[in-house]
Amino acid sequence: MPERKRVEIVVPGDDPLMIDGSPHLERLAPYGDVVLYRDRPGRVAEKVERAKHADILMNTRGAVTWGDEEFEQLPKLRMITSCSIGTDMFDLEAAAARGIVICNQPGRTASVVAEHMFGLMFAAARRVAYLTAEMKAGRWPRIDLIMLQKKVLGIVGTGNIGAEMARLGRAVGMEVIAWTYNPSPQRAEALGVRFVGLDELLQTADVVSIHVQLTGESRGLIGKREFGLMKQGALLLNGARGPIVDSDALVEALNSGHLGGVGIDVYDEEPIPTDHPLLSCEQVVLTPHCADMTPEGVDLLNGGAVDNVIAFLEGRPQHVVS
Repeated sequence: MPERKRVEIVVPGDDPLMIDGSPHLERLAPYGDVVLYRDRPGRVAEKVERAKHADILMNTRGAVTWGDEEFEQLPKLRMITSCSIGTDMFDLEAAAARGIVICNQPGRTASVVAEHMFGLMFAAARRVAYLTAEMKAGRWPRIDLIMLQKKVLGIVGTGNIGAEMARLGRAVGMEVIAWTYNPSPQRAEALGVRFVGLDELLQTADVVSIHVQLTGESRGLIGKREFGLMKQGALLLNGARGPIVDSDALVEALNSGHLGGVGIDVYDEEPIPTDHPLLSCEQVVLTPHCADMTPEGVDLLNGGAVDNVIAFLEGRPQHVVS
């Protein structure tokens, strides 16, 4: 049997560290050599320099993006796997045009992410961040909190994470309604939800939780009009992608008192600028795009990325998105 040709596998910017030191990398030893960079590359030229000998990239951080400008200068590149579920860090059309296979990890950490967003929902409902800040400032505030049992949870997007969020909501006694691009009676029954139109969901839900992928269609899905439809005092959760929500409209809805609060893990720009107006809003619970960053979640994602590389090299690519 002929010996397999060894390949170069590059991790172009593992910052914050995610896969460095992972035992899963040892599984790649029979296939090729891993080159890992522990800081993020800056401009296009630095990314290309790091990847110029790569057959495969393992993209551990969404902040490291890849498009046609980079692909044009990387003729050896054959495949990229994300260490995440999302694919918005890649120009999928440009990759397909150059024959570069892009793979992700759909649903792999759905339970981890949903648990995080569920926690943000409770934190926003009970004003945890606001009350903590007030007490640290020496005050003893009194403000109405929100009880979630018997309230309506509206799920926007019923993929793996949205489905798990619906299950958790039902488990604590919430009524769950949902909106998706492709509803069906079978899917509704499997999830234990009632599918409604997006406008009806926004008008009905006490908590709106966003779980759709970022696409041209979903960018700006929730804006000023949509906030106007939401119930007075409703909560918004976003653990999908920042640009799905119009951040200016979100700040306006919070500062006007129309929204009761938000729990957010994703932003238009990451890291979020220190002067972003969202940071000055009172009823916000914010985390730095870390919903799957538990030891269990990181291990699942690292293992999934290595699985994708091995599957590709063995001629059976999996989770191909481009």
